[in-house]
Amino acid sequence: MRNRILLVLAFCGLAASALAQSETQSNFNRFNFTAGGGLGIGRGDVGSFVGSSNFGVAGGGVNFSRMFGVDAEYMYYNLDFRPSVMQKQSLSNQSGHMQSVSLDGIVTVPWHYGRLGAYGIFGVGFYRRTVSVPSQFLGPGTIYQPAWRWWDLQRDASGRLIPGQTISSNSKDAGGFNYGGGVTYRLKHLHNSKVYVEYRYHRAYHSDGKTIVVPIAVGLRW
Repeated sequence: MRNRILLVLAFCGLAASALAQSETQSNFNRFNFTAGGGLGIGRGDVGSFVGSSNFGVAGGGVNFSRMFGVDAEYMYYNLDFRPSVMQKQSLSNQSGHMQSVSLDGIVTVPWHYGRLGAYGIFGVGFYRRTVSVPSQFLGPGTIYQPAWRWWDLQRDASGRLIPGQTISSNSKDAGGFNYGGGVTYRLKHLHNSKVYVEYRYHRAYHSDGKTIVVPIAVGLRW
């Protein structure tokens, strides 16, 4: 009899624990949204031609639990060249940008320190890089410049520019990936809203070389 009582108590304890866990798991936002922006640091060609730049990002998705979720994210990254690069490489009034759409997985650290939290993120995406200058004809004797490869200008076997081409605007598409993480601070008077600071690494495999940017964002997650 005593063993049966202990078995019943154990069963009730397990049932209560499972019910409490189920209630805890269901008490989270089913959807997630993000909006932010900040300073991006260029690497490789982006570092050489652009340096640091501004960007903006927005996204939204679904949370499967308190720990795991996914989101779709759009980023607009400015690619205006350094003034020294524009001057030295005959690219006056140059402008440019990169737009990306990515699908990301989000892992939220289950432990918090007061209102502070943390998360990691990893995803794959589509990247379109666009650069533009006022249209100009490149005649014989024009010296090829390193940044011109973003315009798909053709060279001969010796590396010299093939004359008779026009430089104006050019766009390139590529696949790529991103990863990073951030810390959050839960706001007191806005339900489930958090200010976040995030570090990300984006790499796109364009045909003329890798396009690598490191955006550091500040924004709002809810």
